[in-house]
Amino acid sequence: MTEPDSSARPGGLRKIVAASLIGTTIEWYDYFLYGSAAALVFGHVFFPDSDPLTGTLLSFLTYAIGFAARPIGAVVFGHYGDRLGRKKLLVISLLMMGLSTALIGCVPGYHTIGVAAPLLLTTLRLIQGFALGGEWGGAVLLVSEHGDAKRRGFWASWPQGGAPAGNLLAVGVLSLMTTVLSDDAFNSWGWRVPFLLSAVLVMIGLWIRLSVDESPLFKEALAKAEQRKAQQRAEQPPFVAVLRNHWRDILVAMGARMAENISYYVITAFVLTYCVDHLKIDKQTSLNAVLIGSAVQFCLIPLFGALSDRVGRKPVYLVGAVGVGLWSWAFFALLDTRSFPALVLAVTVGLIFHSAMYAPQAAFFSELFATRMRYTGASIGAQLSSVAAGAPAPLIATALLGSYGTSTPISVYVGLAALITVIAVIAARETRGRDLAAIEPDGSAVRSAPDQQTAASA
Repeated sequence: MTEPDSSARPGGLRKIVAASLIGTTIEWYDYFLYGSAAALVFGHVFFPDSDPLTGTLLSFLTYAIGFAARPIGAVVFGHYGDRLGRKKLLVISLLMMGLSTALIGCVPGYHTIGVAAPLLLTTLRLIQGFALGGEWGGAVLLVSEHGDAKRRGFWASWPQGGAPAGNLLAVGVLSLMTTVLSDDAFNSWGWRVPFLLSAVLVMIGLWIRLSVDESPLFKEALAKAEQRKAQQRAEQPPFVAVLRNHWRDILVAMGARMAENISYYVITAFVLTYCVDHLKIDKQTSLNAVLIGSAVQFCLIPLFGALSDRVGRKPVYLVGAVGVGLWSWAFFALLDTRSFPALVLAVTVGLIFHSAMYAPQAAFFSELFATRMRYTGASIGAQLSSVAAGAPAPLIATALLGSYGTSTPISVYVGLAALITVIAVIAARETRGRDLAAIEPDGSAVRSAPDQQTAASA
């Protein structure tokens, strides 16, 4: 393997981590803002002729539609990310996400333009999903491929912190708006302000992302690909190659995400509907509970990432999957008390278990695939599962609550997802310590690399 460039040294690696974290924070802010607004206000604005529960269901349906575009984004961004580089595609995804989010803040309500309002909303949501489908894989790979094998779990977990940070930012801005505005003002125009702020945030993220260098591993793989091309040796498109050589790894990634994805959207998005509409707890109290839980999760993700470097990806992931499956029963019992400390405890502990899955996930998925198909493989594995898991999670939870009037079937739903994840992770190979440069296209010939890019260690 070639000697790592200066960007792989501690100072350069921290710059890469910061760029990835800020970028993912902004993109997840945009994405989670939609989820929170769907739970709190979109039913009133875009589906006013429906009863509150039906309006919320329709809002979550537009929310779920965005997930359908994520696998498409994963394939498109993955293809060009594996061919052209990680950095270029990350800039494009950030621009697409930020502009579509800002435009959501400009869409008139149903009373103004009729059915065109939810149609415009859904279109912009599809663009959000397409952009996010390409964001996650590129962001975590940019860090994973700059860092060393010894601390990859720690460094690669930082872009994962963009999810709670983005949720923290989204919920925080919404919480501020509900505090300073009346319900009528918030429902009328106040909810638009957080969406319009995305235009400012994306400019900041763009400036930072343009300042980082391309992954050294990708540069080396690209050079080898050019040599093969000069020798007239055809190279399969990344999508075809990854399905042919890494289909088992894609299934592992999909299964591993089931509990992680479903539990997260139940804990952070559906919880607002459950508390506000079912338990009649005010918006501010519910938002504050998610706010506190997200802050704790942001601090814990790097710690779980570092733990996966010591004990392995699988043990940490399994603790999170089993924990979230069991906690789902206590989660709703605590919410039903209508006590703010109990709400905070329910959300926070749930997000702690989620962190144990989410933190090692970046390094775990990166270590499954060969470099020239890594962006495609990691993205497809992550985003295909989002269609079956995260997309319908708030919708299914809301429908179960409406049909049974109790949280019991929702806890069963989360528990079954946890069981699928446990099976998938147990079936996977431990990947800690893999040399990313040594992974062959068929996933074989993987060797341990304690000294890989040691200059990157901090």
